[in-house]
Amino acid sequence: MVIENQQDVTEAALRVMQQTGDRRLREIMTSLITHLHAFVREARLTEAEFREAAGILNEIGKLQTDHHNEMILMAGSLGVSTLVCLLNNGDQGQTETSQSLLGPFWRLNSPRVENGGTIVRSDTPGVPLFVTARVQDRNRQPIVGADVDVWHASPVGLYENQDPEQADMNLRGKFTTDAEGRFWFRTVKMVGYPIPTDGVVGRLLRAQNRHPYRPAHLHALIFKTGYKVLISQVFDPRDPHIGDDVQFGVTRALTGDFIRHDEPHPSEPAIDAPWYSLDYTYVMEPGEAVLPKPPIK
Repeated sequence: MVIENQQDVTEAALRVMQQTGDRRLREIMTSLITHLHAFVREARLTEAEFREAAGILNEIGKLQTDHHNEMILMAGSLGVSTLVCLLNNGDQGQTETSQSLLGPFWRLNSPRVENGGTIVRSDTPGVPLFVTARVQDRNRQPIVGADVDVWHASPVGLYENQDPEQADMNLRGKFTTDAEGRFWFRTVKMVGYPIPTDGVVGRLLRAQNRHPYRPAHLHALIFKTGYKVLISQVFDPRDPHIGDDVQFGVTRALTGDFIRHDEPHPSEPAIDAPWYSLDYTYVMEPGEAVLPKPPIK
């Protein structure tokens, strides 16, 4: 097709997309061309802006390392990660869900920990936190023998792969749910933290006069054959940024009750007050158990 005008470009591109053999890919590419071309027209994108946008995408790719994933960070900062999550869970966005975004810091092969153990692997000053959790199906029946990966930032706001002062795999661990679908462990209370701002995402936040903070949260990834892998975050509702997470990840279903205790711990007398407890129930949906690709090594 010889292009006569700007509208012909869209028609020609859409026609070519119809040659795509895979039905789902054809559907995605047709929608992409339709909306992408409409965006260019609506925004009246200039040639200079187009070249700058292409350069930004190239820069995002170059910022990918074993320890950092700028594209995932950008997707979260635009609300795309949470939107995809909510559209694909909770009866396709109709009900609450324990699912959340994976984030850029999950690693494979966390060390196995027995229930009741600790995930603190190096000197990590912080207020003790005791977590008790249950994994259930949508009928509130316990899911036995599920593998549960947990991880979180330290009280200084850094994951261990970001912080040379922490031991490898500090504040990470893998548990197995018991006959009642429970797992429990000890750690230190996490705090909110700023996402990395030394790349493209940081420039965008500064241009938009946005802060870079995420509220304090505990990550979990739960695997059990016969169920969709559950990726979750549990947020502290008392965090000052609970209402304006830079990654748009906070939902009502994902807020937990981090309870402060000012009396001695009943089973750990050596623990000085204050200490915190968190009790939370994760709900898994039936589906295919497929692990995501880790965003970092």
